[in-house]
Amino acid sequence: QVQLVESGGGLVQAGGSLRLSCAASGRTFSSCTMGWFRQAPGKEREFVAAIDWSGTNTHYADSVEGRFIISRDNAKKMVYLQMNSLISDDTAVYSCGGGYGWPKRQGYDYWGQGTQVTVSS
Repeated sequence: QVQLVESGGGLVQAGGSLRLSCAASGRTFSSCTMGWFRQAPGKEREFVAAIDWSGTNTHYADSVEGRFIISRDNAKKMVYLQMNSLISDDTAVYSCGGGYGWPKRQGYDYWGQGTQVTVSS
């Protein structure tokens, strides 16, 4: 079992940056694939980025490729999402998820409560 708590959301101007953090607890975190997802008002939750258990492999949604960077620190049980060149379409509630296997864009087993990101234009 893995528990996840996100932080770092807020209000930012278009073109700005934010770094989201996801703090994990639980014995199996270091073997989990970790992902970031987002859900905008009136839309379904969508995949943003994922990183494998070792931090060696990553993949991104086309909409954030080149702007967002996912990383992890297994010793600290943390996952990060560095978001650069933010646009209004990035406004959403961002959640981190944990699961097993690679690659992985769906079917995550563990979820945090989410953190709001609002990009003003």
